[in-house]
Amino acid sequence: MHHVFTLTINSSLFTSFLVTLAFSAKSCSLLLFLSYFPNTNNIMVLFKRKSVVYPPANDVDLSPYSTEFYLQANVKAPRMTGILVKVFTYLLEFPLLGTMILYILKGNNLIHELITNAEFEESPLYVPLHQFEDIEEKEVKCIDSSLSPPEKVQHAIDCLPISLERKPSFFRWTIMDYSKAYRSGDITPLLVAERFVAAIDESVKPPLQMGFFIDYNVDDILRQATESTIRYQRGEPISVLDGVPVAIKDEIDCLPYPTTGGTKWLHKERPCKDDACCVKRLRQCGAILVGKSNMHELGSGASGINPHYGPTRNPYDCKKIAGGSSGGSASLVSAGLCPVALGVDGGGSVRMPAALCGVVGLKPTFTRIPHDGVLPINWTVGMVGILASTVEDALIVYAALGGEIPSHPPSSVLTKINLPRLSLTKSISSIRLAKYGKWFDDCSNDVKVCCSLALLKLQDHYNWKIIDVTIPDIEMMRLAHYITIGSECSTALDSYKAKNFAELGWDVRVAQSIYGAFSGIEYVKAQRIRNRQLQFHKKIFSEADVIVSPTTGVTAYPIQDDALKTGELDYVNGAALVRYSIAGNFLGLPAVTVPVGYDKLGLPIGLQFIGKPWSEATLIHLAFAMQAICMSDYRKPEYYYDMLRR
Repeated sequence: MHHVFTLTINSSLFTSFLVTLAFSAKSCSLLLFLSYFPNTNNIMVLFKRKSVVYPPANDVDLSPYSTEFYLQANVKAPRMTGILVKVFTYLLEFPLLGTMILYILKGNNLIHELITNAEFEESPLYVPLHQFEDIEEKEVKCIDSSLSPPEKVQHAIDCLPISLERKPSFFRWTIMDYSKAYRSGDITPLLVAERFVAAIDESVKPPLQMGFFIDYNVDDILRQATESTIRYQRGEPISVLDGVPVAIKDEIDCLPYPTTGGTKWLHKERPCKDDACCVKRLRQCGAILVGKSNMHELGSGASGINPHYGPTRNPYDCKKIAGGSSGGSASLVSAGLCPVALGVDGGGSVRMPAALCGVVGLKPTFTRIPHDGVLPINWTVGMVGILASTVEDALIVYAALGGEIPSHPPSSVLTKINLPRLSLTKSISSIRLAKYGKWFDDCSNDVKVCCSLALLKLQDHYNWKIIDVTIPDIEMMRLAHYITIGSECSTALDSYKAKNFAELGWDVRVAQSIYGAFSGIEYVKAQRIRNRQLQFHKKIFSEADVIVSPTTGVTAYPIQDDALKTGELDYVNGAALVRYSIAGNFLGLPAVTVPVGYDKLGLPIGLQFIGKPWSEATLIHLAFAMQAICMSDYRKPEYYYDMLRR
């Protein structure tokens, strides 16, 4: 039900008012603004008040026969780069006019109607903490979360299938391949490190300029590799991760590097004094931490184009984006430089670049991996995630990182972790996959055809059941998540802005202006939507084991030259990229993406499984089953480095 309140004003007077402003110090910028809104009737949206009255969550029909309307994202924001994005930035930062433009943008993009003025019965849910449940999962090995990281890794190794001769024409080297090569003496961690450094040196020069890293330290890499080589020579490797190169997103503390968050200044305000908890656990396993991977500045975009450190390029086509914000980690794994890398997933920031670059991306349940030492810019939606060459590699690193910090009082009683017992010849039975058809199909034709075919293969091969469902208000959830992550990011940086705002990239300055425009009312109502959506998802999970969808609505799009120095505003493509990611972050649910094919241009496509809280083992089982079906068709990227060549 809609309630509409309209206030009319004299259009010619309003136009005269804007024209008068146009001859102020910002005259050219204001005139540009007028060109975007030539019809003053459109400006009447400023004075319209529409509101949606949402029925109680319990009264909403989630069956496939539901009359709930699927609202597609209809983003009203032009793509801007170069001089246009600079002018638009000045407009937003001009006090009176900026407020007016932001109000119009929020209205045009339905934030006022669907959230600001909406009415709910649900109370707000501010943090998606899930009380630990010892859920019943099939074919799992249960381990104590207080075990040391090397002990957990060994348990994960025990869950891997007995390897058979590889059949695919292309495969990336795995953690186990590195470990076996080191143990056999065929190659040493030091030699791999030397090859790695040479490859990175090559990648930063024309014509490649792949943009893998923000920072790497050759001496530190070689020091770690030398120590690992000595351990292997003594027959005392710490774990199978010993000597394996792992990249860390520059949102995670990792000595000796500053943590920039993709900026040129944040590390000066917040010095890195220690490793993040997840990094410490990798060090305890002997991994070689090879540097800080590139990211979209402050995680405020989906392209991975960073005007300070260069765009991260997609190894399948260096003229295409790698995605964001963990694009550097995804492209490093895709290009074969590391079998695994860490990212942070606040809005699909691990899963989306993983899908675009043709690798595996795992985002665990909220709090499953400790967040200590990660930039505090999205407290309730961000989660350390894993990008990996294979599902098995994701499992090994997940085992190493998972579990609460013993010295911290637990927020809930986490006493154990389930690890999936993987098999090459069979998988778990009686899986129920929930699919919302209208949402599943809201993507490019290549993505829809590829993901639908992969799902059919999965169903046919394992006789799993697809349950048709309706997930209401998905676009409302996207907007509510945007308000949440934006408000949290703006608040986190509030004390630094006055001093450092001008040093942000132009696209991020626009994003920060938008983030700062969200009101307390909008934030609270977004949290009411969070509660409402969690109720919907719990009801679906009472009937199904997982929700299945494409990972992104489109494949990687071109990096345009006009975006290199300023970044770009492309909220249309951004909305398409994050379309399927939001529930994982907003509701704190685990999710995984696995490569399932390619579009007509040979660019990768991923399929996503979203699970119940604490059901990572089931998700990894499903991803492994999907990988087994698709692996024979995997293709080698255009730019690939063979680190274990003899």
